[in-house]
Amino acid sequence: MPDPRPILFRWADIELDKVTEMVSRKEICADGESLVQTYLKKGALVPRHAHAGHQWVYVLQGALRMTSAGESVIAREGDVVRITGGSDHQGEAMADSFVLVVTTGGDR
Repeated sequence: MPDPRPILFRWADIELDKVTEMVSRKEICADGESLVQTYLKKGALVPRHAHAGHQWVYVLQGALRMTSAGESVIAREGDVVRITGGSDHQGEAMADSFVLVVTTGGDR
């Protein structure tokens, strides 16, 4: 049985991972779930990929075009997009953006 006690994470203590010149992130992962702060510069493209689990993308600042199953939506500040587990998807920053991404169940 997993330890039921709360575990505290502090974003300030997590190192910023520079994925590309256009994308940086801070990531917390446990038990097949992840919570990721992602910073994208305008024009950044997150290439088509898939996760076993569902993904939630909460746009805190900026705007992001999310494409999956041949359909695109533009999510702006305050919007949330859900991507079904196993679905190929990609994202494109329409402006400098800061998003919180939650992946549940399965890999990240």
